[in-house]
Amino acid sequence: MTRLPLARYALRTASLAAFLGLWQLLTSLNVDLWLRFSQFPTVTDVARAFAGRLSGGDFWTDLTDSLTRILTGFALAAVLGVATGVLVARSRLAEDLLGPVLEVIRPIPAIALVPVAILLFPSDEQGIVFITCTAAFFPVLVSTRHAVRALTPVWEEAVRTMGGGRLRILGSVVLPGALPGIFGGLSVGIGVSWICVISAEMISGQYGVGYRTWQDYTVVNYPGVFVGMVTIGVLGWVTSTAVELLGRRLTRWLPRTSYVPDGRTRAPRPVAAPVRAGSDSKHQAQPEQQGQKDTEEARDEHLV
Repeated sequence: MTRLPLARYALRTASLAAFLGLWQLLTSLNVDLWLRFSQFPTVTDVARAFAGRLSGGDFWTDLTDSLTRILTGFALAAVLGVATGVLVARSRLAEDLLGPVLEVIRPIPAIALVPVAILLFPSDEQGIVFITCTAAFFPVLVSTRHAVRALTPVWEEAVRTMGGGRLRILGSVVLPGALPGIFGGLSVGIGVSWICVISAEMISGQYGVGYRTWQDYTVVNYPGVFVGMVTIGVLGWVTSTAVELLGRRLTRWLPRTSYVPDGRTRAPRPVAAPVRAGSDSKHQAQPEQQGQKDTEEARDEHLV
């Protein structure tokens, strides 16, 4: 590992340590200027509560239930959102039939559909998955629709010229070309899914991180509430990072700019030395391949 990643990891660790240290200082001294930090549990209180949860079986049951709900709902939303987005973008008839209904339902918050889920589904578990799926469905749908409509028609015309049909165009032009936009919607959708699944568990769940957090709040167990909040944050970060990294891997063919730590971006520098006639072509390709490899590794490492 080079010095740059080590320096960045050290900076991130120092930033997290400074945040926790400031939290511990403000809460241990009971600072009440405008914000009432005296009402907050300290970092040590939350750490002790977290250690106690880890040693019990309820924590792992809640974790498994929440992950099962989020992954099931998100997987359904990904499939339905991509399929519907492509259909609406490619078919005028589908846009006329589905577009008005989808645009009317889209502004409704998914958590407002809890009464609908209770009336429709025979079990709370199915209702929570429905809410999670609905929350992620519309970001994926909208991103896919815009990504498909933004594709240049030259690619499709080229495939048609070579005798390709609709399925060939869909598999070799539409889906690969829209893949960056699709993963943008998936990244947004997984975050919205966590918000809604936690809210749904608080209202109608029996197990789960959201349910346990709400139970801790009702019995005034504030360290337990913060344990739930930290757990939700870590799970959301892990799942969203996994989606981002998967998107990077599946779109490796895209041209990318190299990441610069000060926030600027720059394209990889081309090889300045001229190539003589008759020279080995491998020497020319090696710097370019190395630059692309370093760029991809820097972008992936930035997500972690």
